[in-house]
Amino acid sequence: MFFPAFFAAFFACLVSVLAGPLKTRSESGRGTWFDVGLGACGEYNVNSDLIVALATPDYANGAHCDKKITITANGRTATALVRDECPSCAQGSIDMSPSLFQHFAGLDVGVVQVTWQYD
Repeated sequence: MFFPAFFAAFFACLVSVLAGPLKTRSESGRGTWFDVGLGACGEYNVNSDLIVALATPDYANGAHCDKKITITANGRTATALVRDECPSCAQGSIDMSPSLFQHFAGLDVGVVQVTWQYD
């Protein structure tokens, strides 16, 4: 009796530990753009780089720096690197480099609805 219960508990703990750090669910929010430079991840970028700034809760003290995310907006999809933090963004929202934003809309549009996930 002890062994099956122990095995079940051990397996449940193992699955929860392995599944914990994986973040595959989609986030959604507002997508805006900003002029890039030195980002919170400590790297310099230029406006032609495909980068994003994550909202502070998503940025998680830099835990996602240099990770790729896939973004969808207006029926188009693109991949970008996390390189900055956006303190004014609500959770799930992202700030994009101008070249990335233009993949989805003109800069004059200013805001698009996005869904995104970590690759």
